[in-house]
Parts: sequence; structure tokens; C-alpha cells
Amino acid sequence: MRHGKKFNHLGRKTAHRRAMLANMACSLIEHKRINTTLAKAKALKQFIEPLVTKSKEDTTHNRRVVFSRIRDKYAVTELFREVAPKVGDRPGGYTRIIKLGNRLGDNADMAMIELVDFNELYNPGKPAKKKSTRRGRGKKVEETAVEAPQAEVTPEKKADNTEEKPETSQE
Repeated sequence: MRHGKKFNHLGRKTAHRRAMLANMACSLIEHKRINTTLAKAKALKQFIEPLVTKSKEDTTHNRRVVFSRIRDKYAVTELFREVAPKVGDRPGGYTRIIKLGNRLGDNADMAMIELVDFNELYNPGKPAKKKSTRRGRGKKVEETAVEAPQAEVTPEKKADNTEEKPETSQE
């Protein structure tokens, strides 16, 4: 039975699993993409997504919370300085898992996990389009106020030395 089993234990004791996930998170932050088994990639995704969310707001408390999980001050610095500004407008989904096939030796499912905004193949040079979310907000009504058409100034009017008065719109 799987009562209360909310995450994959990966066949390790708690201390070993936490240390392994912390090391993999540091490698992912440093290299922006790593190759691992599919089960470890899925566990790492659950481990690192809340840390990236914490890094979006740079406070001393958030730095201490993230440091308590990954225990590497260089990785924490890089997460808050480089990764957080790039994912600041993204509401979640900071990592992507791509399946690579099976490993030669033991036929394990392999996968590549990467930080989404650092892949230049999928979004080369173009700015990411900000997607709107549908969380309880009504549709945004665009204001289309009818304005009086402005008179165009032609070169003949300028030549006559007539004084042009700016039009004022009554709102």
C-alpha cells in the first residue's frame, strides 16, 4: 500500500536522499542543465521549484531558507543573482524534463532536466511572451474611447503663417 507516500524515496535513507538532491540542485543551478535518471529528475523538480520561487524575492529570510536546503553559498548567490531575475515574471514551471532514452549498462530511463529560461534552442533571442493566467479575473475590457479626429497640418497652412491652435479634447 502507498498510504502517505507523497514523494519518491529513491531507494535511499533520508539523509542520503537530501544530500543527493541538494548536490543535484547545486549542479543544476551552476550548469543550467544536467543528465540523470528519470526518477531522480522528477524528484529534483519537486525539490528545486519551491527554492526558485523563494529566490524571486531577495530577502535575508528567503536566502537562509534556500541555504538550509542546498547548503552551498555559491549556488545560493547564483540562484538569487542570475536565475531569479530571468524567471521573475514566470508563475511556475521553472524546469523542463526531456526524456533521453535508456542507459546502456542497466537500461535505466535517462532524462535531461534544465532551467527553462536558459535554453537558447527553444527561445533564441526573442523575448518570452508573458502569458496571462485565468485565476478568477474577469476579462480585461479595453477602453475604446471615441476621440475627435485631429486635423492634420499641411505644408500650405504652415506657409501662410497662420497661427495653429492645439485642439483640446473634452473628457
